Amino acid sequence: MSDYTIPKIWEWHQNEKNQFGNQPVAGSRFEQKLPVGQQPLQVYSLGTPNGMKVAIMLEELKEAGVKDAQYDLYKINIGEGDQFGSDFVKINPNSKIPAMVDYSHEEPIRVFESASIMLYLADKFDKFIPHSLAERTELMNWLFWQTGAAPFVGGGFGHFYYYAPFAQEYPIDRYTMETKRQLDLLDKHLANKDFIMGDEYTIADMTIWPWYGRLVQGELYGDADEFLKAKEYKNLKAWTDRIAQRPGVQRGINVEYQAIK
Repeated sequence: MSDYTIPKIWEWHQNEKNQFGNQPVAGSRFEQKLPVGQQPLQVYSLGTPNGMKVAIMLEELKEAGVKDAQYDLYKINIGEGDQFGSDFVKINPNSKIPAMVDYSHEEPIRVFESASIMLYLADKFDKFIPHSLAERTELMNWLFWQTGAAPFVGGGFGHFYYYAPFAQEYPIDRYTMETKRQLDLLDKHLANKDFIMGDEYTIADMTIWPWYGRLVQGELYGDADEFLKAKEYKNLKAWTDRIAQRPGVQRGINVEYQAIK
């Protein structure tokens, strides 16, 4: 039972700080000059699940022999608020990592939101994405599923289970139930498939794995894998291990992020 009473109108207490730097306003908070390297793709990111997607994709492109997929990767420290700097906000007005600028065109192209970056790279280099309308639509189904479902895992379960200042039964039960439902969905889907799309490894796998594969591995939210009995989802576990063995994935996990300051 909580003693919290919902106020008639919510007010922001500006003197109360939080570890994520959240505020109810958008836009830049300070002047910033981001570095721009020599490679055509400039990526500003961090090794979170969303950031990891793009690093894996870029390393998989290298593994596939795509010579033009060269990139510089810079660390945006979200704990220190780098994502609210003026240069980063020009690339992504939503102040979330990852963000990318493609300088290989006469007019540089900005790309923000991880799924958008994955699609951009897949289309640009014609890799890891099917061509037929039916198969591309099925890939989009899973890509949009991940973007809609993962916030319940991260912002819901992960936050209340691992990051919240004190444990609360109601939100933990609510988001645990939803997270386990999603794990069960993937487990059932992968019952007779090597990859999300069947026999073909695509950006659907690269997009889903950093969230759900890493959760199964025990790499997200402390001991959440044990709490969720995540390894009991045998088909999902097999897929997780299969993806983890790929050299491009291993490099994407361990890639070095250059400092911006």
